[in-house]
Amino acid sequence: MTVRVILVSPAMSPALRAARFDDDMPDEAALREVRSVAASLPASAGFRRVYTAPERRCRATADALGVHSVPAPELRDPDVGGWRGRTLEEVATADPAGVAAWLGDPDAVPHGGESVRALLTRTGNWLASQAEEGGRVLVVAGPAVIRAAVVQALDLPAAVFWRLDVPPLSRTDLTGRAGRWNWRCGGPLSR
Repeated sequence: MTVRVILVSPAMSPALRAARFDDDMPDEAALREVRSVAASLPASAGFRRVYTAPERRCRATADALGVHSVPAPELRDPDVGGWRGRTLEEVATADPAGVAAWLGDPDAVPHGGESVRALLTRTGNWLASQAEEGGRVLVVAGPAVIRAAVVQALDLPAAVFWRLDVPPLSRTDLTGRAGRWNWRCGGPLSR
């Protein structure tokens, strides 16, 4: 059975712009951009399942795309524990060793939250469940979850996670069949 998973990253938000560990809403200009590119997605009727991560920016992006989605807690952003609400710059200044460990060791949890490896496992398990069901799936999820899906689908080393860039409003396609996944490199949703 073949499954095609289209992963869409959410619109730009003030938190993303500031590299802040937070979940805020995209501003109205970003949501207008989402609405302008909504037609570039295949009609939602063609999808067997449509999911969104529980974060507000993901739900708002799905709404602006005009798709009815089901929240999937498994697609949530990684738990950054005590770093939540702070910018990466603030954290790097206060805890440079912790940031270095987090970026260099997929098992590190200097913030007291979830490790990159735990995120990879959680995302990989969700992806495997979709492969079992087959069909076309649309997902709106944060960049970390999309990076994790690519790492897991292609059976890449965990260290590759930080080397993948997922810009706002980009699309990443994964097609799976018989335990094997193919990746179509992400590109922007276009008008």
